[in-house]
Amino acid sequence: MFVSIEQFIQAWQNESKATERVMDLLNDQALSQAITPESRTLGQIAWHIATSIHEMLSRTGLEFPAPEGEEMAPQSAQFIAQTYRDSSSAIIQVIKNQWTDEHLAQLCDMYGEQWPNGLTLHILIQHEIHHRGQMTVLMRQAGLRVPSIYGPTREDWLQQGMSPLL
Repeated sequence: MFVSIEQFIQAWQNESKATERVMDLLNDQALSQAITPESRTLGQIAWHIATSIHEMLSRTGLEFPAPEGEEMAPQSAQFIAQTYRDSSSAIIQVIKNQWTDEHLAQLCDMYGEQWPNGLTLHILIQHEIHHRGQMTVLMRQAGLRVPSIYGPTREDWLQQGMSPLL
């Protein structure tokens, strides 16, 4: 749980940059990639990440514009990536302008439970990391390269002339 806004902003900036790197490697053709016909597509997961920022944080009383068309994933990878960037950067300003550190201890109804706002911010980041991991699997299945997140990828190792671990 975050206890200061600055603590959240530092963590958010690190994680959102990683998500931007993933989003930037998507292309329109790959958005339809799914593990099974009943599963979310890569595009639907990417759009879910982009729109969840508003969906989750508006429940805390923060006021900021929602992405248009939250219910349906667009067919443009570039549009999804830009929507994510806009929401990601907006939330930093919104939190700085509308909250103080004391707001992080306030309880809000989140999906039928009472969560402190600092916990909601923590779960927002974990939620994004979870879905970003799903995206990288689907990206590989779609033939896309995945970016390094917390360390080098297999392709990074090969480019450096090293043998990747199996």
